[in-house]
Amino acid sequence: MKFTTTLIKAEDMNATGIVIPPEIIATLGGGKRAPVRVTINGYTYRNTVAVMGGQFMVGVAAEHRERAKVKGGDTIDVTIELDDAPRTVDVPADFAAALSKAKARNVFDALAYSHRKEHVRAIEEAKTPETRLRRIAKSVEKIVAGKRV
Repeated sequence: MKFTTTLIKAEDMNATGIVIPPEIIATLGGGKRAPVRVTINGYTYRNTVAVMGGQFMVGVAAEHRERAKVKGGDTIDVTIELDDAPRTVDVPADFAAALSKAKARNVFDALAYSHRKEHVRAIEEAKTPETRLRRIAKSVEKIVAGKRV
């Protein structure tokens, strides 16, 4: 499904998003919180539709805006399609070992994709080995305690 819209930027925030017309949501057939692939200026990313203020929206994070070369207020052409591919997260070996040692791998695997992704992202973005180890320990602790992120 293709449509033209304005990339909306929230006031006093770095948050931006796309309002998706209700007829496109109905045609997609994935429900109100459908997993989707969004393409802007040839750049494609995965996201989930959200309902905010009674409107269907998809967020456009800073990294996606940068890669698509767009900013809040721009008029953009958007292609959106239902994303039925599995949402997997590559778990680094050191994190996987820590999860196994804590007998928490099944708990981690049962988390929503976005929560698993955030745990791994935090670990992968560590700048030093010490920080990485602290983040692994913190993630394992949260998972064992039943906290999502």
